[in-house]
Amino acid sequence: MSFIESMQKRYTTKKYNASKKIEPHKIQELKEVLQLSPSSINSQPWKFTFVTNKDTKRKLSEVSWLNTDKVLESDTVVVFSRINNIALFEEQIEKELPEGAVNYYKEFIKPQREEQIKAWFDRQVYLALGVLLSACAEMRIDATPMEGIEPENYDRILKQTDYATTVAVAIGYRNHDDFNQPDKNPKSRRNIHQVIETI
Repeated sequence: MSFIESMQKRYTTKKYNASKKIEPHKIQELKEVLQLSPSSINSQPWKFTFVTNKDTKRKLSEVSWLNTDKVLESDTVVVFSRINNIALFEEQIEKELPEGAVNYYKEFIKPQREEQIKAWFDRQVYLALGVLLSACAEMRIDATPMEGIEPENYDRILKQTDYATTVAVAIGYRNHDDFNQPDKNPKSRRNIHQVIETI
């Protein structure tokens, strides 16, 4: 199947088959895909936490608003976090990035207010989110991106201090009763001519 066909078939899964597990080699492949995600100046201001532990998932489900069942029934919850400690980030890039990239950060990003710097971190995390969703589509793994969560409580449960939860994704395999499957609820997108302009 081509990539366009994979994207046509992917959808936001609303109900998971809790008994169907993702093969370990596919989980490992998703981890490697995330590690390869692009970011501005190769900044990589992120951490990705794969949660399969039942007790941890239960705790996360209690602070996931309308996503409780998705967290509980999916195979894995992937938590996308941006670095929250700017000093630690600057130490990281000084060690790992070339001088030109570090100078770009110092000239264009560092002079901004703290909330703007962290918003820049968040935008990099969303690049990785798109990569994961696309990879899942290609690998026939169902996925649900979730902003409807309580980030600070996720951080507390995951014992994060230097990182802050941005978004989470439930992954697994759909329940055959899921009402949101494309054959039951056809995909709805704006017309291509309304969203694409060629100049």
